[in-house]
Amino acid sequence: MDLGTIIGFVGGFGVVALGMLLGSGILPFIDVPSVIIVVGGTISTAFINQRIPYVIGAFKCAVQVFIDKSTPKAAMIPLIVNLANKARKEGLVALEGEQIDDPFLARGVRLGVDGLSPEVIKEALAGELSAMKERHDRGQKIFKFMAATSPSMGLIGTIIGLVQMLQNLSDPDAIGPSMAVALLTTLYGALIAFLICGPIAEKLINRTGEEVAVKKMAIAGVESILKGDNSMVIQSKLMAFLSPQEREALASE
Repeated sequence: MDLGTIIGFVGGFGVVALGMLLGSGILPFIDVPSVIIVVGGTISTAFINQRIPYVIGAFKCAVQVFIDKSTPKAAMIPLIVNLANKARKEGLVALEGEQIDDPFLARGVRLGVDGLSPEVIKEALAGELSAMKERHDRGQKIFKFMAATSPSMGLIGTIIGLVQMLQNLSDPDAIGPSMAVALLTTLYGALIAFLICGPIAEKLINRTGEEVAVKKMAIAGVESILKGDNSMVIQSKLMAFLSPQEREALASE
């Protein structure tokens, strides 16, 4: 589980709920018509913006912000170095039965064991990486679009509520519900944009960046293994992918 995401969502909604509770309570901020206008309208515009499978895929992707299954960059270096040492001592065929936790790295090693040239393997892995980035980019764009659209849907709801209120000025009982729609749609639009869709989009962008870096390390590692580079050369190549803080942490380990 990604603890940071959970803390962020719980903390964000928690402070909003606390602010409501310290005032008049949460019930006055619950309005079904406002939810229908903002949530329903935002999701509907997403389906207009993208094909149905892409929107459904984006919502499935959003679950990943709560789960971090990526291989840490620092953990790739000893893994690749160990594989390279075994290949140099026992031959590339010795890696055939090796258990490799990272699927992308495992695929590259298997292709090398099968006898494909380093150029062909690099091209295949680079193509897979490019396709992954394209898929992720679609999901990120959908959440960015919804983050930009939800305040507009809130504005539409506000206009609807004001029109209803102005049409019923002679009826005091109808003014309250109409004003609730007018105000709460703006609130819901802001919450969806700045507390849900916007942060999810940025989190997915960050996750993609981390995953791309790990996969680039895997490509460089597979290339070095097939070339027969020694462990010091491989380590120096892969250390270039780490930040200074990550290098210091790895060195201390």
